[in-house]
Amino acid sequence: MKRIKEDVVLRDLKKKMVFITGPRQVGKTWLAKKIAEKFSYPVYLNFDRLADRNIIQSESWLPNTDLLIFDEIHKMKGWKNYLKGIFDTKEPYLKILVTGSARLETFHKSGDSLAGRYFLHHLLPFTPYEAAATSQTLINKIITESGFPEPLLAETDQDIKKWRNFYISGLVRDDISDFSSLSKNRELELLLELLRQNVCSPVSYSSLSKNLQISPNTVKSYLEILEALYIVFRISPYSNNIARSLLKSPKLYFYDTGMVLGNAGQKLENAVAVSLKDYTFRQYEEMGETCHLSYIRTKEKKEIDFCLHKDNKPYLFIEVKNSDNNFSKTLIAFSRKYQVKAVQLVDNIKHERFLDNITLRNLSNFLAHDLADTIL
Repeated sequence: MKRIKEDVVLRDLKKKMVFITGPRQVGKTWLAKKIAEKFSYPVYLNFDRLADRNIIQSESWLPNTDLLIFDEIHKMKGWKNYLKGIFDTKEPYLKILVTGSARLETFHKSGDSLAGRYFLHHLLPFTPYEAAATSQTLINKIITESGFPEPLLAETDQDIKKWRNFYISGLVRDDISDFSSLSKNRELELLLELLRQNVCSPVSYSSLSKNLQISPNTVKSYLEILEALYIVFRISPYSNNIARSLLKSPKLYFYDTGMVLGNAGQKLENAVAVSLKDYTFRQYEEMGETCHLSYIRTKEKKEIDFCLHKDNKPYLFIEVKNSDNNFSKTLIAFSRKYQVKAVQLVDNIKHERFLDNITLRNLSNFLAHDLADTIL
C-alpha cells in the first residue's frame, strides 16, 4: 500500500529538511526507505545502531550522497544543533529526511534554532481512504481492529492480538519510560486501561485522579505524555471564546482504534475521529490550510460529536450513529442556527438522504473517500 505522504514529502524535500513523526510502528521507517528508492545515492542511518552512530558523529558518508535519512537521531545529545550545522553547510543536491518519535513533535512545538529549515509531517495509521478500501471487510477491519500496517495486513485474529500485546508492552517499556520514571509506569498503565474504557466521553480529571489515587494535575501530565507519544489525542469543545474552550473537558480518542474497549458505536466514533485528525494534518501540511477539530456541548448537555472550523468559524458539523436512520434533532437545530453544513454518519445504511443543509450518509462510504473532497 502506498502512503499518501510519499509524494508530498518528496516535494518538500526539494525545499527544506523534512521531519516525519507519528505513532510507533506506523511505518515511518518504511516510508523513508520507499522515498530513498527515488534517489541515486541514499544513505539510511539509525542512531540506535552502533555502526551508523559512528558515521553520524563523524559525518563520514560519501560525498555523492543525495539523500540522508536520520532515524532516532533525537537520542543524540545536541541533535538539533547537529542538524542545523549539516543543513546550513550541505551541498544543494543533498536532501535530509528525519524520522522519529514524539520528541520531534515536542521540539516542533517549543521552537528552536531549526525554525524555517524544515517541514513537519505526521504519519498516522491507514484510514479507509488511504488504504483504498473498496470492500466492506477491509473497512470494518480498520474500524474495529486497527489501521496500523502490521495488524491491518495480519491474516488471523491471533496475529492481531499478539501484535497489540507487544505494542502496548513496548509503549510502556520503552517510550513511556523515556518520559517518566519507572515508578510511574504502573500508574500510566492503569490510566491507559481506564481511558480504553472511556473513549468518546469528556475526560473527568477528578474522577480519574480518584480511581488512580493521584492528583488531577498528575493525571493531566500523564495524559500529555500519552498524547506526546501519539497513543491518544484530545479534542476540545468548540467555543468562539478560545480561552474558555480550553477550560472545558476535552474528549479523548486512540490513534489505534483497536485499543478501544467500548461498544461498536464508540469504535465507529473513534475511527471517524482518526480520519478527521488525519484530514486536519493533511490540510495543513499539504495545502497550508489551518483547520481544527472540536466537538460541541452546551450547558443543556446537547452534543454534536465533531465540529470542523477555520479562523474559529465552524464549516462542518458531524454526528456519528451506529444504527439511527432518523436525523438528529440537535444536528438539525445547530445546522439551522449557524447556517453550517452537517453530516450524519450511520453505519451500513443503503440510501443517503438530505434535509436542508444536512446529509445522512453511509459511514463507510464517507471514510473511504478523500475527506478533503467530500467535506469541501
